[in-house]
Amino acid sequence: MNGLAGPSTSSVGAVRSRLDSKQPGKVKHMGAAENAAAIRRGYEAFNTADMATLTEVFDGKASWHTPGKGPLAGDKKGRDATFAYFGELGGQTAGSFKAELQYLLTDDDDHVVGVHHNTGERNGKKLDVNCCLLFKLKDGKIMDGQEHFDDLNAWDAFWS
Repeated sequence: MNGLAGPSTSSVGAVRSRLDSKQPGKVKHMGAAENAAAIRRGYEAFNTADMATLTEVFDGKASWHTPGKGPLAGDKKGRDATFAYFGELGGQTAGSFKAELQYLLTDDDDHVVGVHHNTGERNGKKLDVNCCLLFKLKDGKIMDGQEHFDDLNAWDAFWS
């Protein structure tokens, strides 16, 4: 990983694929900065329930993986299943669930790691866990997300 950056509060324009000038018509891989910008947009859209931007950032075939033994654990295949999971996070917490971005780490192989802090409230319980999310991107769109929690037991207990 070669980049480390804190969250950005500035507005980031749409991330677009670039054409490889040596091979006309061939899409070039997005660079680390463009991928980081896409992930920042995704975090901001997630925390504000901006479905239009989330739809732009996630590929239709995106998958999502949540560890644990709780009712929300498991693999989600496709953007619709991933968004349904996101809806559960918000719905079961009456909209209080947040993922506050702390850091991004990037590489030149279309991977971004987002380190964030999760908070939320439900049924008299308070969530307070850190999460590391490994993203795989293709052409500036999220193809895969894998969540890793610093306290999986606390995560599972919150959702049980």
